[in-house]
Amino acid sequence: MTTDDDRPAAACPPVGTAGSRVASGSRMTGGDWVRFGLRGIGQTFITAGVVILLFVVYELWVTNIFAHEQQVKVHNKLEKEWAEGTDPLVTGKLTLPGGKQGVIPTGTGIANLYIPRLGTDYHFTIVEGTDDASLERGPGHYAHTALPGQVGNFAVAGHRVGKGEPFLNLDHLRPGDAVVVETKSEWYVYRVKGNVQTGDLSDTGADDIPGRQIVSPSDVDVIAPVPDHPGATPTEKLMTMTTCHPKFTASQRMIVFSALARVVPRAGTQLPKELAGGTL
Repeated sequence: MTTDDDRPAAACPPVGTAGSRVASGSRMTGGDWVRFGLRGIGQTFITAGVVILLFVVYELWVTNIFAHEQQVKVHNKLEKEWAEGTDPLVTGKLTLPGGKQGVIPTGTGIANLYIPRLGTDYHFTIVEGTDDASLERGPGHYAHTALPGQVGNFAVAGHRVGKGEPFLNLDHLRPGDAVVVETKSEWYVYRVKGNVQTGDLSDTGADDIPGRQIVSPSDVDVIAPVPDHPGATPTEKLMTMTTCHPKFTASQRMIVFSALARVVPRAGTQLPKELAGGTL
């Protein structure tokens, strides 16, 4: 049996042949230096390409795995709290001893989100807060905005690509599509704004609020109590979802507005008709 050590030395170019340009006592020519430089540049590009590829794989797939694990924990904890009779939304509004107002801790699950247009298996638990850690657990409620079902603007942010990507296909929504929010006691059915007859999401209607718009990341007025009308007194019960736009970038923000259409008491396993054809 022949091993690698048994192979003749001639299998590798000996020092001083064309296989090596750095033989003892020899000097590299100008062409050698050019080739050496090009080879180094090429190796640098290859290394950089591998690093970038690994980063993309991490951002697009690995972060989704981690986010899914966190989302499952948040969802299970919320379901357990509901079963035990605790509602984070109510607790967060209680007046505590000393006159202090209760605050929902960031990262805490507060409600479940269902969007039938995005699939019968689409559901995420919404967490409190929009900091990085919270958004890696699920779509996050802007803490200073209204709560589900309240007059004003219930605003929620979510990643579009990677980190669970709850709003990956938010651009698929059409006017009139249902956006269902489940709390401990109610199902809140919102409907995407816009012109249902024409399918025009840019149609603002009587309240001057469209179904969808693209804005700069600095445009915080979209989550005001009356979107794009800071200081105005709210009369509608709205929900706003925000995410990055276009996909794979964060140069702009996609905003989807919806209005509360109806409220269904949450009783047992009965689902609102918008979800009756799917499984939770």
